[in-house]
Amino acid sequence: MPVLKREQARDLGDPSGLPKLPVPPLQQTLDMYLKCMSHLIPEEQFKKTKAIVEKFGAPGGMGEFLQKKLVERSEHKANWVYDYWLEDMYLSNRLALPVNSSPVMVFPKQNFTSHSDTLRFAAHLISGVLEYKSLIDGRALPVDYARGQLAGTPLCMDQYNKVFTSYRLPGAKMDTLVAQKSTVMPEPEHIIVACKNQFFVLDVVINFRRLNEKDLYTQLERIRKMADIEEERLPPIGLLTSDDRTQWAEARSVLIKDSTNRDSLDMIERCLCLVCLDEPSGTELTDTNRALLMLHGGGMDKNGGNRWYDKPMQFVIGADGCCGVVCEHSPFEGIVLVQCSEYLLRYMRGSPSKLVRAASMSELPAPRRLRWKCSPDIQAFLTASADKLQRLVKNLDMNVNKFTGYGKEFIKKQKMSPDAYIQVALQFTFYRCHGRLVPTYESASIRRFQEGRVDNIRSSTPEALAFVKAMANSSKITDAEKMELLWTAIKAQTNYTILAITGMAIDNHLLGLREIAKELKLEKPELFSDTTYATSIHFILSTSQVPTTEEMFCCYGPVVPNGYGACYNPQTDHIIFCVSSFRDSAETSSDLFVKTLEGCLKEMQDLCLKCNSESKPTDSTEKMAGNTKVMKNGSKS
Repeated sequence: MPVLKREQARDLGDPSGLPKLPVPPLQQTLDMYLKCMSHLIPEEQFKKTKAIVEKFGAPGGMGEFLQKKLVERSEHKANWVYDYWLEDMYLSNRLALPVNSSPVMVFPKQNFTSHSDTLRFAAHLISGVLEYKSLIDGRALPVDYARGQLAGTPLCMDQYNKVFTSYRLPGAKMDTLVAQKSTVMPEPEHIIVACKNQFFVLDVVINFRRLNEKDLYTQLERIRKMADIEEERLPPIGLLTSDDRTQWAEARSVLIKDSTNRDSLDMIERCLCLVCLDEPSGTELTDTNRALLMLHGGGMDKNGGNRWYDKPMQFVIGADGCCGVVCEHSPFEGIVLVQCSEYLLRYMRGSPSKLVRAASMSELPAPRRLRWKCSPDIQAFLTASADKLQRLVKNLDMNVNKFTGYGKEFIKKQKMSPDAYIQVALQFTFYRCHGRLVPTYESASIRRFQEGRVDNIRSSTPEALAFVKAMANSSKITDAEKMELLWTAIKAQTNYTILAITGMAIDNHLLGLREIAKELKLEKPELFSDTTYATSIHFILSTSQVPTTEEMFCCYGPVVPNGYGACYNPQTDHIIFCVSSFRDSAETSSDLFVKTLEGCLKEMQDLCLKCNSESKPTDSTEKMAGNTKVMKNGSKS
């Protein structure tokens, strides 16, 4: 499979006429970088950083030279930052995919009363997947348009083309995102079904005909019976994909020495997606536990080996009703995961199961079990991978909380952007827990541009700090003053959001300057070896708004050892928060964060109810901080 080239991606269906991502002015980015960091680091350190930044941006200096090179790059690339960003965000990251990188969508709990119920659900879901794929292949998906700020702008659809065609290949130093070649006569399409840690090939097109739901059910039943044959069971090879990327690359290079293993890997790497038929987990299926099981499968002794993490889409169907999707994040953003998941839930609700009516093929070839030859070296890799996954399972501290005090309707009535309001609430919460603010990541879609992915909204603004300090210093500051500070914080957040979605934020630009210096084999500019820069990209708070119209929620793990992942889903009268952290960090506690967050949201509501009628913003503030619903997507650093 070839590396997915940008030119190919462009042919795959960007709406014509989308502009290229602009390169922001150098001085604007440097000024904003200093503003973003001035209140987050000690004063002496800031003075040093300011001098370094001024030297970098001086006329005729290194900054101007790199900026010129970046502008030249932008002239002959569809998107000047895409390759740099993909490598930095995902492909060069060596951490294991589960928890650290792969977000999940958690479906409503299903009530299966028998194995046949589970398989019926699976057959119905696979039919929906094939329908969705045919929409993508036929270019029949409606183009997404931006909502809220700059509403009506068409968005790049390139990411959808990668949902069923990509694969993340592990590498010793860097992974590769590969795409299947399309041929005039494509090979029969297949999915891989994981069941009891075994992998089976399920052809969904036989003799140029797509299998109907009854055929799919028949084949899934056969797979279930084959998986039950104990003497045929092979080691849980999928565990290797849960390890850190360098270790998995090493294990894979040993695996492919054997032709049987090469053939099995080829079938997995070329499949449309995985369907994971999970065993009951034996745990109470609360929202939090379902989130945990979706993120890591519960480890080796549950369903941790019943996965293949390198594939973009793994549909998990648990016999106990724990269902959802695990997503390998490098080919696309959370909005694509949301759109696909919502399509499937609507499909399954709206089109009755066709098991009875459909005519079945008389003779279906039996599904094939993938075989593995396991040398002692591979057994050793498996043991090590299982141990590491178990440590990850024990370490993850997750709290999924449905905040029912109010939802986005109340916030909109205050003439505030729900997203900006919630971001300020998260800053308030962090400050109350830790007595400081930290560099914060909030993903913002830049799909208004060709091949656009995301940039970062830096939510820990000086204005947010002024507000949270005022809230902590209740006795000395009046409610009216606090309300004015809240408005100012929301305006700052909204302004930064607009900069980010229009390609004018700082993170991608700084990354581009850093990477082009490396590409030109220049000495690393001092700006990027300065401790402030390292602090600025250590995102202790990694956040994302992932709104849904169906009953489900998205979650992910923290991106640094001492950090939080905070994914939120604002609904009319409630907000779902999924907060994650690691137990081995003495600094963090998901339960404490969520409990504090509920209190902060209540205090902000009380303040609005007391003051908002007296402390209306000026017309310009209202316009900026008004009812914004910027199209965002779940993404992590």
